[in-house]
This record gives sequence, C-alpha cells and structure tokens, in this order.
Amino acid sequence: MIDEIPLTRPETPLLDQIDVPEDIRRLKLADLEKLALELRHFLVYTVGQTGGHFGAGLGVVEFTIALHYVFNTPEDRIVWDVGHQTYPHKILTGRRERMHTLRQPGGIAPFPSRTESIYDTFGVGHSSTSISAALGMSIAAAMKGEEHRTVAIIGDGAMSGGMAFEALNHAAEIEANLLVILNDNAMSISRNVGGLAKYFAKILASRPYLSIREGSKKVLSHVPMAWELARRTEEHMKGMVMPGTLFEEMGFNYIGPVDGHDIPSMVHIFNNIKDQKGPLFVHLVTTKGKGFGPAESAPVSGHSLAKIEATNESSAHPDSKKIISYSEVFGNWLCDMAEQDDRLIGITPAMKEGSGLVEFADKYPDRYYDVAIAEQHAVTFAAGLACEGAKPVVAIYSTFLQRAYDQLLHDVAIQNLDVLFAIDRAGLLEDGPTHSGCFDLTFLRCIPNLVIMAPSNENEARQMLYTGYIYPGPAAVRYPRGAGLGVEISQQMTALPIGRAEVKREGAHIAILAFGSMVSASLQAGAELDATVVDMRFVKPLDEELIIQLATSHDLLVTVEENVIQGAAGSGVNELLSSLALDTPILILGIPDRFIGHDKPAKMLAKCGLDAAGIVHSIRARFHKNRSPIVSVRQ
Repeated sequence: MIDEIPLTRPETPLLDQIDVPEDIRRLKLADLEKLALELRHFLVYTVGQTGGHFGAGLGVVEFTIALHYVFNTPEDRIVWDVGHQTYPHKILTGRRERMHTLRQPGGIAPFPSRTESIYDTFGVGHSSTSISAALGMSIAAAMKGEEHRTVAIIGDGAMSGGMAFEALNHAAEIEANLLVILNDNAMSISRNVGGLAKYFAKILASRPYLSIREGSKKVLSHVPMAWELARRTEEHMKGMVMPGTLFEEMGFNYIGPVDGHDIPSMVHIFNNIKDQKGPLFVHLVTTKGKGFGPAESAPVSGHSLAKIEATNESSAHPDSKKIISYSEVFGNWLCDMAEQDDRLIGITPAMKEGSGLVEFADKYPDRYYDVAIAEQHAVTFAAGLACEGAKPVVAIYSTFLQRAYDQLLHDVAIQNLDVLFAIDRAGLLEDGPTHSGCFDLTFLRCIPNLVIMAPSNENEARQMLYTGYIYPGPAAVRYPRGAGLGVEISQQMTALPIGRAEVKREGAHIAILAFGSMVSASLQAGAELDATVVDMRFVKPLDEELIIQLATSHDLLVTVEENVIQGAAGSGVNELLSSLALDTPILILGIPDRFIGHDKPAKMLAKCGLDAAGIVHSIRARFHKNRSPIVSVRQ
C-alpha cells in the first residue's frame, strides 16, 4: 500500500513537462508539492520494475526539487554523498524516460556518474566523500574567478565517516564558500523537528539576521574581546534550542533543523542563503521511505527494493530445500563460534543486516559492535582488541575494506595480530564498479603474515571461517554475494590444513587451478576438456607442492579467479613457476584491466570469459594460437 500517493495520475502531469531543472524553475512555488507527489509515484513504479535503492530516494524528493528550483544547476554544483538518494535527481535531470534501464547494461547507472550527465558533478559509490569533493570544486571555481555555488549533500550516517569531518575542518579553516546540507533521516543523530526549533531555523536563515551577523562581525572584529563575547553568546543561545553547536564550533554558520519535506520553507531558506559567503551548514530532517508505508515503517529493509517479479505459486514445492546465502553461512558460524568461545567479538562498519549479523547482535549484544561508517576505525579497533587477548572478527564488504587498507597493513599485519576478516561481496556485483569486490586478492596477497582463503561452496566457507579463527595471526576469508550452491553444511567445524588445495577432478594435459567462486564453472569446463581441476582454497599460502606436481605432469596450467588479473592469485602461481625456472605454459584468467559496468553478475562474468563456456573458449584459443597438437581438447 502506497501512502500519500494518489492511485490515479493527475490530469495534467507536471513531471512529464520536466526534462531539465530549468523546467522546474518555470513552475510556481504552489506547483512543487504536486510535482513531488508525481515524482514519488513515478519512483515507486520505476524501481518496482528494475529493483534498486529505494528508501533513501523517497526521503529526498522534496528537497531535491527545492534544490533544483533555487540553485542554477548545472552551473551551480550539487555533489551527492553515497548515491543511494539520487534517483529523484536523475529523474529531474533528463533521465526520466530511461529510468526503466536502471542497472542494465548500457542503461542508467545506480549511482551518480560524470560520464552519464553534466548534472552528476562527482561519481559516487562510497560514503563520506561529498564535502571533500565539493570543497575542491569550490576552491577551483574561486581560482578561475567563477561565482557559481557548490552544495554538498551528506546523510547523517555518512557523517560518521572521519573523512567528512576532515573536510568540514578544512572548509572552515579556509572560510570556503561552501554549503553543506545534512540529510538527517532520523535514524542516527537528531530528534524530530519541533515548533520552536523550526522557528529558530527560519530566524537564523532570515536576511535581517544574516545581515546583522555579518555586519557585527566586521565592526566587532576590530575589538577582539567584544567579538569573542558576541560570538560565544550567539553560540550558547543556539545551543539551548538546536543541535548545531558542534558545527558552529567548527566554523560553520548552522541553520536548522528544517523539515526536509516542507518545500516552501526550504525554498525560502535556500533563497536567503544561496548568495551568502563562507561555510554554511543546513540541517534537514527527512523520513526515509517517505510516502511508501512499508519503507517508512522498516527503513532498513526498505533501503533497497528487489525487482517485482510475477510468481507462480503452483510451482513452489513446500519440501524444496532452501539454499542459504554466504552471508547467512557467516552469521550462523559466528553464533556457533561465539557459543564456544567467549573471547569472540563481532565488528561491522554499519553492515549488520547485509553481513548476516542480526542474530549475533541479538544473542550477544555485549560482544557486538557496529562502529558506523568508519572502516578505518573498525580495523584498528579490532587490532586493539586482539592486543588484549580478544578474538575480533571483522565483517566487511570487499569494496569497503579498500578504505581501511593502511590500518589492515600497519595496525594488524605488521603486528601479526589475531584478527579474522570475513570479506563479503567479493567479485562482480550488479551495482557495478563502485561496489564490485574485484581487487581484494591483489591488495591482500602482497601483505606479509596474512592467510587468504576463498571458499568454493557454503560448507567450505564455514570450515574456512573456523580455520581462520583458530589461526594465530591475521586471516581473511573472501566469499561472494548471494546464495551458495546448495551443498550440505556440516555443523562440525574442522580446520583445513593451511595452504593445502584439493583436486576435484583428474584429467590429462591441462590443469585448471580454480579459486573460490570459479571452481564450479571450472569443473564444467574441465569435464568438457578432460582437464584436471583443483579447488585451490588458499590464495596465500599457495599449495606449492601440488602446483609443482601439476606443472611437471601437465602441458598447460590455467588459473581462474573472480578478481582482477594483475597481481592476484594467478600472478602468485606464475611467480612460483618463474622462481623455480619451470617453463610450463600458464594461462591466467580473471577480470580484465578495466572497470566492468553494471549488469547481472552472471552476465558480467560471461563478458569477462569467466563462465564455463568462456573458460573453454580461452583454453582452446590458447592451444590454437600455439598450434598445440593436444587432442584431448575436444572440438
């Protein structure tokens, strides 16, 4: 059920008249509420057809309209944080008719992209970047003598990232002409807007107040003691009625809280401040999922919406076995391990639901830490725990671990601390290059002291997590998003021999060394080519004894991994062969040296030649190139 949205479309749809923001600016202020209703209706419909991030976009409909109504975009720069909230922005900036292609190959990107539109001023994937980027744009504009305004929009969750505060501090220090808008959806840092606070927000954004404030600053700056007294008096008065004292202390002129769904109020405030100089901070309070009942009542589960598919209830079998996801495998293992070892601590940087930590958080609240969007802190926090004998497990997405690389290397690996990294979402993801975890094997493999494992199925994932947990040093288990293969999972936890692979199929001439998610496709290819297939299990240390044996008994080694080719597992095998002066030919298959655009993961793998057919094709092409007489490569 959709709340606040008419079931029938208006007779004269305003949204159909909006191709660029300039069209919005031609409307009367009284028309903007009607436009917001139509935009929200369109958003619900289109995301229902394509799937995608949902709740955040519904929450910013009104203030997206207000921004484009007041500011002269694209000359004025709007920099979004994270990107989950930008669907309304995309719809209003010339992409309405293409929203049905969202997340499809060649279609609309799920996040802002500079190559897609001049209105997308900065490419976004990870959080807490908008203020830094906007500050850079503001300074560059000033260097060129340009007068356009720069606006950074950041969510309250993203404000927990240290990078945001580094940028705020820098902007205030140099008194940059920067407007920061905090989209506070009431999930983290503030109370709802009250009448008194709303009244004061209007006062603080009024032209008389701003004029008096700037005039007083000029006059009293010649009397330092008087100016300091006036400044502190203003701060304390604000602090009595609003939560902006922190930002005032940092050097921003704080305005808020403001109702982020009240278009007239926002238009009034934005008009009053758009020409003001110096760092400004506007605090908007919004409701995530606004206008769609299920998303409002469950903002976490409503964050993203799966594509609405037609279902055939008669095809469902009540006794059919449910195939669980790798995240569920991790969550179940974590609870089981915590029951056995009270030293275990679970850590996540704001990914409780996605990483499978919900049950653990409920069962062991005193041993669960969500550190918010602060990956660097999560890793060093884990290092500190390990120093005192705790057993920290850091649950983190591959793409987000990139943000904590220095901490992983410097604070964990150099000190050889006992920290387990459960790396989810490894490999290619539907959201494209900003979220695909294609680089972790490369950036992890070069770090001394670190054991790296890649499971080929759910049971292997469980046993590897246990292996990494009892290993006395840093260890990582990286696994893909989504469901496993449906194999039986042993509740008994058994440690795997470190650095030992497993031969899954005996063949001739060709040996395929498959890592993690590539084992299944490699087995299919191996059956067609009559090749030996190995589940390598360990990326570091490699099973050197087995590799040498295969290199001396086969005519070609083929490595297959769902990671970029450069510097990853295949490179490790090649380095071993080179160090031993073994001249066995090697074919390294993986993700090519380019960013892979958004698509269904299976199609992305096929494009990279990492499905069974692609593996077979690459091997046959290699033999054809070398004019090899090997007859076991079936034609």
